[in-house]
Amino acid sequence: MAFGKGHHLHLIDGSAFIFRAYHALPPLTRKSDGLPVGAVAGFCNLLWGELTAARAQAATHIAVIFDAGSKTFRNEIYDQYKANRPPLPEDLRPQFPLTRDATRAFNVACLEIDGFEADDIIATFARQAKEAGGTVTIFSSDKDLMQLIGDGVDMHDPMKNKRLGREEVLEKFGVGPERVVDVQSLAGDSVDNVPGAPGIGLKTAALLINEYGDLDTLLARAGEIKQPKRREALVDNADLIRISRDLVRLRDDVPVGVTLESFELQPPQGEAVMAFLKQMEFATLMKRVGEKLGVAAPALEAGKGYEVAGAHEVAEVTQAPIDPGSYVCVRDMATLQGFIDQARQRGWLAVDTETTSLDEMRAEIVGISLAVEPGVAAYVPLLHRTGTDDLLGQVTLVPGQMDRDAVLAALKPVLEDPSVLKIGQNMKYDAKIFARLGVQVAPIDDTMLMSYAMHAGLHNHGMDELSQTYLGHTPIPIKELIGSGKSAVTFDRVDIDKATRYAAEDADVTLRLWQMFKPKLHQAKVTTVYETLERPLVPVLAEMEMAGIEVDRQVLSRMSGAFAQKMAQLEEEIQTLAGEKFNVGSPKQLGEILFDKMSLPGGEKGKNGAYSTGADILEDLATEHELPGRVLDWRQLSKLKSTYTDALQDHINPETGRVHTSYSISGAVTGRLASTDPNLQNIPVRSEEGRRIREAFVAPKGKVLVSLDYSQIELRILAHVADIPALQQSFRDGIDIHAMTASEMFNVPLSEMTSDIRRKAKAINFGVIYGISGFGLARNLRIPRGEAQGFIDRYFERFPGIKEYMAATVKFAQERGYVQTLFGRKIHTPEINARGPGAGFAKRAAINAPIQGTAADIIRRAMIRMPQAIAGLPAKMLLQVHDELLFEVEEAAADTLISRAKEVMEGAAHPAVAIKVPLVVEAGKGANWAEAH
Repeated sequence: MAFGKGHHLHLIDGSAFIFRAYHALPPLTRKSDGLPVGAVAGFCNLLWGELTAARAQAATHIAVIFDAGSKTFRNEIYDQYKANRPPLPEDLRPQFPLTRDATRAFNVACLEIDGFEADDIIATFARQAKEAGGTVTIFSSDKDLMQLIGDGVDMHDPMKNKRLGREEVLEKFGVGPERVVDVQSLAGDSVDNVPGAPGIGLKTAALLINEYGDLDTLLARAGEIKQPKRREALVDNADLIRISRDLVRLRDDVPVGVTLESFELQPPQGEAVMAFLKQMEFATLMKRVGEKLGVAAPALEAGKGYEVAGAHEVAEVTQAPIDPGSYVCVRDMATLQGFIDQARQRGWLAVDTETTSLDEMRAEIVGISLAVEPGVAAYVPLLHRTGTDDLLGQVTLVPGQMDRDAVLAALKPVLEDPSVLKIGQNMKYDAKIFARLGVQVAPIDDTMLMSYAMHAGLHNHGMDELSQTYLGHTPIPIKELIGSGKSAVTFDRVDIDKATRYAAEDADVTLRLWQMFKPKLHQAKVTTVYETLERPLVPVLAEMEMAGIEVDRQVLSRMSGAFAQKMAQLEEEIQTLAGEKFNVGSPKQLGEILFDKMSLPGGEKGKNGAYSTGADILEDLATEHELPGRVLDWRQLSKLKSTYTDALQDHINPETGRVHTSYSISGAVTGRLASTDPNLQNIPVRSEEGRRIREAFVAPKGKVLVSLDYSQIELRILAHVADIPALQQSFRDGIDIHAMTASEMFNVPLSEMTSDIRRKAKAINFGVIYGISGFGLARNLRIPRGEAQGFIDRYFERFPGIKEYMAATVKFAQERGYVQTLFGRKIHTPEINARGPGAGFAKRAAINAPIQGTAADIIRRAMIRMPQAIAGLPAKMLLQVHDELLFEVEEAAADTLISRAKEVMEGAAHPAVAIKVPLVVEAGKGANWAEAH
């Protein structure tokens, strides 16, 4: 039957599906031969989902369109088109033909044409379908395809599960689909290397097109534009803009060689699909597809240990589909009690809070969401306010909400019940919200930390990303409710019906992720990591964060003044060295001084026409001239002032008078904690000024701060894992390791050691752990590169075991895709086999990760044991900064605290790991942090 009126064509951007699957999912190899198939697995799941949707949406025709290759007619127009694109990952390249095979196996038409992009082919078929009287839906999130939207043609963004029509185009580009090409021609595209007009972005481009009507009129009247920069950009680059238009405008006249009738939607043939899925060894997908098609899934050969779906494939939710419209808004106690009773029957409850702020110490609770099984979720509104103020500026609560105290009283028993597991995503936040309201939530399971234990290094662990990756579902974006930027509102101003859909969905998604992840922990062999290093750390950190630390505002204020004076003095010195006055804080002016006036080497200009003057460049130049080093000193002071002595004053909580940082457990792939709002882990301790900032962190009257710090823990771990006898013996004997290294390397007796030689050895010792290069060491020591490389070469000659460890670790990562700490933490290394500029970094990261990760695991183990060890003492654990723990304690109990805490920290590795060198902890106490450390 000829394609015509009443027919609906689905056009799938196949290349977009492939890249989404590759970048969103963990690596997967075929067990029988090691062939990479992760992108193929994700592609098959997406295609299967689209086939299901096509039938539900009464599609009559469907086709998958692919890119044939990197070179098209656009490269003849502009040879730099897409020149900045990185090369394809090596493990992705062999998967492209397999996705074509997959499409045909599912009985779906697919097409690619040399010399044209998939977008051009899609544009051609969309035109043909419209002219024949049919309608078209394009499945892609590619902004270039938005120019096709119009009567009879819409788009569906599979990433966000959202329809894109004219309104969405207006929102993104500021113009309708018919003028998208004009706007893109002006704004250019850095990803595809479309030049556009320098200095004109999307907003300005839209403003100009809306004012002048179209691109040709704008270019013809460009001389009338009053703003000089815009006028010059258009007049001087008119030809380049027209070339850009030829690049972004899609061709709709591609010689496709097939008819729309050939795209008629056909049911998959079970035998062909099963044969392909068996070849790929996708056991779980075979089972799901077989059940739908009513055919038996063929058995895979036993004993091969095939990978199945789970964490590697986008899961088709076998429970009730995610439907935000089905959730319950709880407005009475009987309904709430029903959810509480179901939680007790099942033994678990997914819970989430909605609040007015991300700051747990100041946020008000607005509502609570609950889920007891997939699809059975509810939202309890408590503090939604009207959108307008009364004459006195007071806001009133929206009617129909429950009393906060009554709800908390009803929930408290089940939230504190040890027989009911509470499930959450980033549960530390919610636990602190409840704790401030007198509810101690326990026990808990955290889906964010489960993902982190299994997938560290593969992707982030936020709920939206986990939902998209593992459930194939895009949750409602928070921006749809509260807006963004200056116009954003707090959650208490959100309509309750919308809040119910959003909040209950969070609880529902979290519960589904938990049901998927819990058994996977065992399969991934990380149950011990999660149960001993992740989950028990949550209540410990929550208590530390709520305790906070006292900061002396006056000390900070005086330091800000002193830093300002020192900066002014440095500015004078820098300008004297330069021979003229200039703005030291201006990278453009600094670049002109360094590279134009002083003719220093290494000057490179960026796209904005200014020289690059980043820290790495200045560190290189500091070995050649005094001025760059002074600029680095000025910048450090400027950062200390703006980031700490000025900003910390704003972080003092008005209710507690203390600063409350927040720790991210999953923020670093190695297991290190990350401190935010404010970041107290990056206060420099090498400079005198950085150390002085710690003077502002003080103990209340009658108390002292106690610091306990692991001594050279990463070097001790290196000595153990690389099995370096000389280093191990030195640690056992308590010898100064940096002096020993210097003596070994430079043949200098310990009795004749100088501070300069020891300093160089210290820089090498720590640099080797991070895979430092000769360039990096030269920057650190501000010495010539050749001299620095000579130090590193001698170091490896003296301690050959280190190089052997490095080679073995890289090989392990290349073969398995991850490295491990001594405690079993997996740190994935997806880029380890990549080529190009990132390859060296991936190898250095793989070498360092087991060492830094093991150190992180050790201090985690110490922190988890610490509350029990110091129980009964008038003491609190306040901060963790890399290898250091900071406590606040009554002065009379300080020595007892030090004794107990040292014992815990020095024995933290045992009994899990018997490290061949002793762990040593150095302790100090004082009225402020600087004195204690």
